[in-house]
Amino acid sequence: MIRFISSIILSVTMTGAVQAGDAGWDYVGGDEGGKHYSTAAQISRGNVSRLDTVWTYSTGDLSRFKRNGKRYKFQTTPILFENYLVFCTPFNDVIALTPDTGKEVWRFANELPDLPRIAAAANCRGVTPWRDEQAEADTVCAARIYMGSYDSRLIALDARTGIPCKAFGENGAVRILPSHPELYPGEQQITSPPVVVADVIIVGTAIGDNMRADAPKGTVYALDVRSGALKWTFNPLESDGGTDERRSGILNTGHANVWSYMSVDHDRSLVFLPTSSPSPDHFGGMRPGENRNANSIVVLNARTGEIVWRFQTVHHDLWDYDLGAQPILGTLWSSGKEVPAVIQSTKLGLIFAFNRETGEPIFPIEERPVPAGDIPGEYYSATQPFPTKPRILVDTTLAPEDAWGLTPFDRMVCRSKIQKLKSDGAFTPPSLEGSLHFPFSGGGINWGGGALDENSQTLFVLTNNVSSILRLIPQNALEDQNPLGVFEDGIGRQAGAPYAIAKPLLRSPLGLPCNPPPWGRIHAIDMKSGSVKWERPIGTIEDFAPFGDLLLPHGTPNMGGPIATAGGLVFVAATMDNYLRAFDAKTGKELWKDRLPAGGQATPMTYEWNGVQYVVIAAGGHSEMRTTPGDTIVAFSLSEKKSTAYFTLKQLFSRPTFRWFFALGAVIVFIIASVLYRIRGNRRLSLF
Repeated sequence: MIRFISSIILSVTMTGAVQAGDAGWDYVGGDEGGKHYSTAAQISRGNVSRLDTVWTYSTGDLSRFKRNGKRYKFQTTPILFENYLVFCTPFNDVIALTPDTGKEVWRFANELPDLPRIAAAANCRGVTPWRDEQAEADTVCAARIYMGSYDSRLIALDARTGIPCKAFGENGAVRILPSHPELYPGEQQITSPPVVVADVIIVGTAIGDNMRADAPKGTVYALDVRSGALKWTFNPLESDGGTDERRSGILNTGHANVWSYMSVDHDRSLVFLPTSSPSPDHFGGMRPGENRNANSIVVLNARTGEIVWRFQTVHHDLWDYDLGAQPILGTLWSSGKEVPAVIQSTKLGLIFAFNRETGEPIFPIEERPVPAGDIPGEYYSATQPFPTKPRILVDTTLAPEDAWGLTPFDRMVCRSKIQKLKSDGAFTPPSLEGSLHFPFSGGGINWGGGALDENSQTLFVLTNNVSSILRLIPQNALEDQNPLGVFEDGIGRQAGAPYAIAKPLLRSPLGLPCNPPPWGRIHAIDMKSGSVKWERPIGTIEDFAPFGDLLLPHGTPNMGGPIATAGGLVFVAATMDNYLRAFDAKTGKELWKDRLPAGGQATPMTYEWNGVQYVVIAAGGHSEMRTTPGDTIVAFSLSEKKSTAYFTLKQLFSRPTFRWFFALGAVIVFIIASVLYRIRGNRRLSLF
């Protein structure tokens, strides 16, 4: 009761704190079209070097992280709504903070049980705001926060207090039941925020990969935003539209779900769905044909759920190249005209751009021949779509002579591995002997997506440049143990299919990728001409190896996205070192970086509050990337009181390399002092 009363008082006293002209961050993607762009310009190229930490907030989740088998991803991006900074934790608590001090205002404690070790990693990428224009502004739940949870519930909360909106579903929640009983708790989850358009709230689900052929269906649900009553559903596979023979096969499979961010065009009542691959992920003989609505950007009428247009980025996916990035809605210039556009980036490092009303490509798209395999019963698409512009942003080929390693032994081992693989370029299909998978299923461009500056017509994206191996294993060659999908050794059961899948990363004995660096890049794309303006390696291994930034300053794999600002900056963390960075949007020069208390595998956000611009990021790490775990929200703003020397020394002392040098120097000094002391002592003895 005390917390409830205090939150009401804070809500009243904070009303109107946002000054006229202050830039907000209303949605996880900045806006409902996912541009990840802010008009805030107080922090600029000229002063970003004075950016400093102003407050931090700890969720207290590290203890739960340890209890849940250390499977945990802190990927949330806060939003600024109803004068609060609101976000979700990996364990589906929702927390509201004061934007200027980071003080907790309210917390919705979602009493979920500790996750069993076999379950997917705990994760929540963000929440969705909504204001009810039919309700009085000061009534409970006139302003709401929606969140999807680990147990597939869609939860509605009052935005000012965090109490559940009891009129929504059952006591504030609607359970999205999987089409099949789950193999384990969490096989189906809701990890990304829903969207609201035309008084319906639309939600997709995340479904465990590599488990079984007859996986849960990837149905998208549209509910009444006030009551939670079902309005319509859309199953991408059942809407395939293929022949009866192909439809009968595809209906026995699952997935093609929407696990990542959707986008909304309110003026046209459109919702943009990035769909995933169908099951089983790496054997498609049970789902012949192109599987048209899988691996596609599918545009629906939000009022009815009917398809307006669609485009498939991968035909008959055998590589788990699902669409993880949010479709970006913005205005592009094409042939001297403004075009209402949607931009879809892919795990293969491709960027497709369309007129979002008609689906007409802005840059031409070619169907190019791709290699076929020799697995009995498999269906192979003869071609795959490639935009003529922009060019592909990652490597797709790797010859034995290209093998990379820190030592001659590393290179020899990598060369031997590469020689044994089938390698026919992009879209080399899985094989019994093992095929080169380049880039691997983590991208290219993953769920972090991009940031679009419409003024300069520039798109900023991050890519991974890492390879893996795809090897099919006949089911009768596996021991009948652990039938629930992914083993400790990385083998996916694909139960019900004739083949399991092994897809280890292609790594040297030291654990580094066998393909040459950089393994992570940031790119700036001119979306008017389709050319690459600049690209830079991003990230170091200094948090994993002594002097790693000196030995290997070549970029690391990343998870998270960039944001762009009117101050001419691009902010991004995402890499395997614990830094938030700022780049010059025009040149790509790194202008600033600061240490985070844990891995920053999340997309930052920025806003202005009482005339001050803040940059905020979740620093909690990513268990699968083995980055530093944590549970902290970190806020930065400009500091005019501290000297230039302070910032210089802070940068220096925060670097792990400097600490290693300092420790090494201390040891050397100690040894020299000890030797000198012994010499001096011996001289004294000789005098007697």
